[in-house]
Amino acid sequence: MLEKEVINFEKTAIVGIVTQNQSEEKLNEYLDELEFLTFTAGGQVVKRFSQKMDKPNPKTFLGTGKIDEIHHYVKENGISTIIFDDELTPSQQKNISKIIDCKILDRTNLILDIFAQRAETSYARTQVELAQCIYLLPRLSGLWTHLERQKGGIGMRGPGETEIETDRRIVRDRISLLKDKIKAIDKQMGTQRSNRGAMVRVALVGYTNVGKSTLMNAIGKSDVFVENKLFATLDTTVRKVVIKNLPFLLSDTVGFIRKLPTQLVDSFKSTLDEVREADLLLHVVDISHPDFEDHIASVNQILLDIKAGDKPVIMVFNKIDAYRHLTIDEDDLMTEKTTKHYTLEEWKSTWMSRVGEQNALFISATNKENFEEFRERVYEAVRQIHITRFPYNKFLYPDYKDAMEKEE
Repeated sequence: MLEKEVINFEKTAIVGIVTQNQSEEKLNEYLDELEFLTFTAGGQVVKRFSQKMDKPNPKTFLGTGKIDEIHHYVKENGISTIIFDDELTPSQQKNISKIIDCKILDRTNLILDIFAQRAETSYARTQVELAQCIYLLPRLSGLWTHLERQKGGIGMRGPGETEIETDRRIVRDRISLLKDKIKAIDKQMGTQRSNRGAMVRVALVGYTNVGKSTLMNAIGKSDVFVENKLFATLDTTVRKVVIKNLPFLLSDTVGFIRKLPTQLVDSFKSTLDEVREADLLLHVVDISHPDFEDHIASVNQILLDIKAGDKPVIMVFNKIDAYRHLTIDEDDLMTEKTTKHYTLEEWKSTWMSRVGEQNALFISATNKENFEEFRERVYEAVRQIHITRFPYNKFLYPDYKDAMEKEE
């Protein structure tokens, strides 16, 4: 008889601040996301802490009173990990660790940890290790203080490296080695991409956990790993897809996230090359998420950062089956209508209508709702790119409706 696997979640508290640039409502959205990230990493959030500040305290990020409050809560409730929503400087992390006796992580460290858990292939593991080493290098100072010789005085003089310098050299050497390894794999992947010939390339992009892999499986009849957790896909999957008789390449890429660590953007450069070299982007959006407009803005910003902001894009609003809007009672004269009260039809008449009829789709990848319309739009967009590249192939690939009639 198989034994049930018991998953022990770490007891965790999360921390964020309300500043001039970040309202309380925005902080709660970020903390919701941080809680989901923590759950994905194997933690259970039992408490949230927040503080209003003009700017973070350069020494301990939070004020001394709030740090003491967290310290007492950790001692009384057996909390093993504190996670901060913003990236902590090495000195802040060191100072907080001296006061609070538990693991102190920040959002970057947490995302790197999830990536380390999810990395399956040698290439993904190499990319994640490089990002972790770059993150770790300035934070080594606190690890070997008992062996440092920088204090001076009796017994502290003499030749040789201090332990901290040895560690830094080892990490720098490791970074250099990993960069060389990634360069070699990049060259290999570049060759693979060039060997794919002149087929039209389509890339799925979007925020993490919006259903890109589910869509990939539905349209490409492939078997990409799917899970309702963040960053389920780290390795780029490329599949040849045929709609009617028109073949093209479809790639599923790593999901983006707000406050994406710069170390990850650098180390996942080759994975993002699939996006850079694509002829068409399918920007998948989880319309059932209350902050989907922020997610769109985050993805667009990252596309600009990786110099892929000029690509033709089809907006695919996914998960319409899960979309729920707030309602206002007829006799309620106090509640003000916001975007959270919009129905799907009302959303379609907002800025989404300006995206263009040919560039906005509303589907459910799980239930295959409006899937025929999705296939038609993708077919027409790919066909247009293909016949621009090969004008003499125009008669091979007729309009979608003509292709349908031929089949019938």
